[in-house]
Amino acid sequence: MSGVVGHQDVDIDLGQLVRGVWARRLKVVAITLLGAGVAFTGAKMISPKYRSETRILIEPRAPAFATAQTTDASASPLLDELNIASQVQLLQSADLIKQVISSQKLYDLPEFDAAANSSALGDILIALHLKKSPLENPPEERVIDAFVERLQVYQVPGSRVIGITFTSKDPTLAATIPNAMAATYLSKQSGAKLDSNSEATRWLEPEIDTLRTKVSDAERKVAEYRAEHGLLPTNGGGNFQTQQLNDVSAELTRVRGERANAEARAQSVRNALSSGEPSDTLQDIMSSQSIQRLKGTESGLQSQISDLQTSLLNNHPRLKSLRAQLADIKTQIRQETQKILASIENEAKVATLREQELDQQSNKVKANSAQAGEDEVGLNALEREATAQRQLLETYLSRFREAASRADKNSSPADARIVSNAIQPVDPYFPKVVPIVVVAAVATFILTSIAIMLAELFSGRALRPTSVPQVEERAEDEIIDPAASTSQVPPTQPTRLVTPSMLAVPEEEAEEDPADEVVDEEPEDDNEFSVASVAHYLIGSRAPLAIAISPTGDNGSAATVSLARRLASSGARVVLVDMTGSGYPTDLMAQGRSLPGVTDLLCGEAAFGDTIHGDHISDAHFIPQGVSDMRRAMRGADRLSLLLDALSSAYDLVLVECGAADVAGVSRLTQSKTVEIILSMPEIVESEFVAAMTSFEEAGYERVVLMSGGNDDADTAIAQQAA
Repeated sequence: MSGVVGHQDVDIDLGQLVRGVWARRLKVVAITLLGAGVAFTGAKMISPKYRSETRILIEPRAPAFATAQTTDASASPLLDELNIASQVQLLQSADLIKQVISSQKLYDLPEFDAAANSSALGDILIALHLKKSPLENPPEERVIDAFVERLQVYQVPGSRVIGITFTSKDPTLAATIPNAMAATYLSKQSGAKLDSNSEATRWLEPEIDTLRTKVSDAERKVAEYRAEHGLLPTNGGGNFQTQQLNDVSAELTRVRGERANAEARAQSVRNALSSGEPSDTLQDIMSSQSIQRLKGTESGLQSQISDLQTSLLNNHPRLKSLRAQLADIKTQIRQETQKILASIENEAKVATLREQELDQQSNKVKANSAQAGEDEVGLNALEREATAQRQLLETYLSRFREAASRADKNSSPADARIVSNAIQPVDPYFPKVVPIVVVAAVATFILTSIAIMLAELFSGRALRPTSVPQVEERAEDEIIDPAASTSQVPPTQPTRLVTPSMLAVPEEEAEEDPADEVVDEEPEDDNEFSVASVAHYLIGSRAPLAIAISPTGDNGSAATVSLARRLASSGARVVLVDMTGSGYPTDLMAQGRSLPGVTDLLCGEAAFGDTIHGDHISDAHFIPQGVSDMRRAMRGADRLSLLLDALSSAYDLVLVECGAADVAGVSRLTQSKTVEIILSMPEIVESEFVAAMTSFEEAGYERVVLMSGGNDDADTAIAQQAA
């Protein structure tokens, strides 16, 4: 039953989903165990496969005798991602695989022959030309294809380690193949190094002999050119002319400095003499020993004159004699100064002459040096050629010695090493029985639970309304069956006990519902107001909702139950809602009063899906009265219209048995005036029928149908059909 109603909002009841799965727990457990058993059987039937792994570290490796000085770092391979990926491809190369297959004699094993391991399904696909026959390929290619399918070579993320894994039905073979592949790979890498060294020595040997001759010729040409052009080498690395020019230039600079110094000294002495200034401050004069001696004598005479002037007159002969001596000393000092000046001037003249000579010599040396520079251009070219040939010869000699020293296989290890050898596995790689069984059981349980939950959702039992919908008026104007005419009602007076409807229970009262006895009356046989006629009318009208009123008591409720069963037997999906005060329809359709029903739903003590039950003798469904307090339940009577809308969307007809209800009670169920109103009166009481018809017509209900006559025959036929 779908609970998605176009007139209302609904929500998913998660509790009902869980309860739906729990209610079918035995079925779920049985299906889960069946799935686990099938998985266990299938896993046991599969041939076990074993897997083992060898790991190789890619790194540059040098011979044991190599030192840091002799190791050429630039010759080592670049250990980047591309290099590691290239090594992975080398490990999967056809040549290496063929070598391993030959060494391990895999051609003789049926495991590697696809033609010997063909299956029935494969033969069918080959017959239908949907699969290529393995016999069309050569045996070698079939073995290689089978080998590649079982081989996996990969780079360990974030490292320079390469893993080699192999899967086989034989655990010994699963461990042997990866180790053999690693050994073959290292051997090929080492052999490649040996081949490279051997080729290097074979090529370098004649090249070295040729270079030796070239170096000798180049050095001889350099020596001959030097001797021919006079480009003699010096300690500084240059030629003789250049060195001589440097020396002359340095001497010329020195002589010019001395000349300038002598001229400055002579000028200072000359200025002192011409101006009469004391010459005591001049370095050249004061450094003369004669001047120093005369200055000492002059100082002594002045001292004596000063002493005698205190006791003698100026004209005293002694003073005159001393003054004459002092004048003579000054004359000598002046003459000595003139000599010093002449000496300094001579020094300046000598420096000038020396400068002139050096200048002439410098010009001559410059000319020679310029010529030597021109000649040195050719010398430099010859020296460069000789140097280049010599360096190339030294490089070749070094490479030749290195390659010759690595001619032995132990001296050229591969740029890789095994860090983990494959060992014979004990447990099979596939199938893992326990994980497969667990996964299959969990998957079966989940799928079964999902299927049950979907069934609950599609049936509407897991949907619950979120708000009270507004009931829409149906616009079509339908004609009531003429059988509802009151002029054809025969006046009869049945004997019965009338019980009130659930809709008539006041919300404020707290009295218990009476349990009344029912007196069954013999219904009339076939007539135009019979249960069958009303059922035929309801099927033709396709009414979604019919409200049955039983003014005469529980015998009318019994007729309504018969109506629901007859509709169900005709193939219609019908549900009866027990809204009576006595719960008599529940007693007829259920096998006990303990089932949850309308009162439990309105009190919120039962889910919507839990209140719908099946009739024990027909295909009709019903919602019983329930076991909760009736007055408390009727406080939520406004939710009844929501319940009926939800049922109308899932069933062909919703039949509400209200008992002895009035117009006010019916209006609490639905505001629509176009619903089918069925007056269920097996024995017609004219006064009550007329009163009911009048009240409903005055309230605006135009579709009022009378149902009278017996119902035992219908119930008996349905019971026999069910048996």
